Amino acid sequence: MKILMVRTMKILELLSDLVEFETVNDPAKGIKPSKDCPKFVMDILSSWGIETELIEKDGYYAVYGELGEGKPKILFMAHFDVVPVNREEWNTEPFKLVIKGNKAYGRGSADDKGNVASVMLAIKELSKMDLEGKVLFAVTGDEEIGGVLAMHIAEKLRDEGKMPEYMINADGVGMKPIIRRRKGFGVTIRMPSEKVKLKGTLKEQKFRINTPIVETRHAAYFLPGVDTHPMIAVSHFLRNSNVAVVSLEGKFLKGNIVPSEVTLKYLEVGDGEEIEVDLGLTRLLKAIIPLVRAPIKTEKYSDYGVSITPNLYSYQGNKHVLRLDIRAMSYSQEAIETTLKEIIRFNIPNAEITIRSNEKAGYLFTPPDEGIVTTMLKILEGFDQKAEPVEGPGAADSRFFTPYGVKAIDFGPKGGNIHGPNEYVDIESLKVLPDVYKEVALRLIKG
Repeated sequence: MKILMVRTMKILELLSDLVEFETVNDPAKGIKPSKDCPKFVMDILSSWGIETELIEKDGYYAVYGELGEGKPKILFMAHFDVVPVNREEWNTEPFKLVIKGNKAYGRGSADDKGNVASVMLAIKELSKMDLEGKVLFAVTGDEEIGGVLAMHIAEKLRDEGKMPEYMINADGVGMKPIIRRRKGFGVTIRMPSEKVKLKGTLKEQKFRINTPIVETRHAAYFLPGVDTHPMIAVSHFLRNSNVAVVSLEGKFLKGNIVPSEVTLKYLEVGDGEEIEVDLGLTRLLKAIIPLVRAPIKTEKYSDYGVSITPNLYSYQGNKHVLRLDIRAMSYSQEAIETTLKEIIRFNIPNAEITIRSNEKAGYLFTPPDEGIVTTMLKILEGFDQKAEPVEGPGAADSRFFTPYGVKAIDFGPKGGNIHGPNEYVDIESLKVLPDVYKEVALRLIKG
């Protein structure tokens, strides 16, 4: 127990330092992580005698390194960037690690700085050993906005003939090997404003998120039928009311973060004063219901099916802009584009639609009897961590390596409130994670 307490103290100290770096990625506001956090990671690893290099791509940074000799066997990857915070919803300072009982609170504690700290400590122990194969590791700073650095590293390893046989993408949660994850697609719909004056009564109503089972704001975790999405609720309200929209405001943060609250100003048509409304915005918001229920065909099975959430709204250049986050087991966006265009032609024919996805990214789909999965399960059992392979709701950087035949899983400690307020990591699971990663690497290297 004393050894575990010392190890816990070290990992919590390292995690505390990492959380204090405000590595927020928010392209809409021009915010990106500085070089400070990756420089800190490099300095710590260097103090342990581990050489690394700093990789830069489009102003974003990653730390990359190698241990051992011979054929690359396994790659560890994690990310230090985090999503924006709505400080009003936090009970603690988001960028300070606050320990309460067995939980350590802070932005990035679970997604994904707890994993960064664990990989670093595992690499430290592996660096002391004579390895029978090469261990690669990388910590990236743009996973939350698409993972271009992961894609760049995948191409670099391909070109250098260093593509590993296995990958542990340390970007999971729950202490369970994640063997399936869907690909993400971004959809932007632009609807022209159409302002007219109508008579009626001006009213205002707030619509709030409700996640009664799993507290999160991550779009991929949103479960229709259980959770309430404010924007979908607005659409349902409009489709069942004789009203016209005046304006829409909300706590919009990011394309894959469900807004916690939106405020709808609308005119209840009838007798009353003359007020300017926007019929374009009214039609756009009404179209959300058929859009999120689009019957998109996929290539592989998923526990979560297809997720479609409308998480960002803005007004730009006399057009209303709505952004949807889509998760599906599909490489191609053709089926998605065909289906959504049909819905738009029927509901909002004068709207424009664009769909964005990374053609070089796939999805994670590793058979449960694959060696990396069975090895992880055996190692976990040795640490009294009973687990079974599962599907993870969100996408991850492993999708850039699976198209090259790399056998991958995503993994991480127990925790909660991913992308939401009061994000936390479970300390008991975190303290064994470095040893889990070390033992899995050693087992896979030996084959």
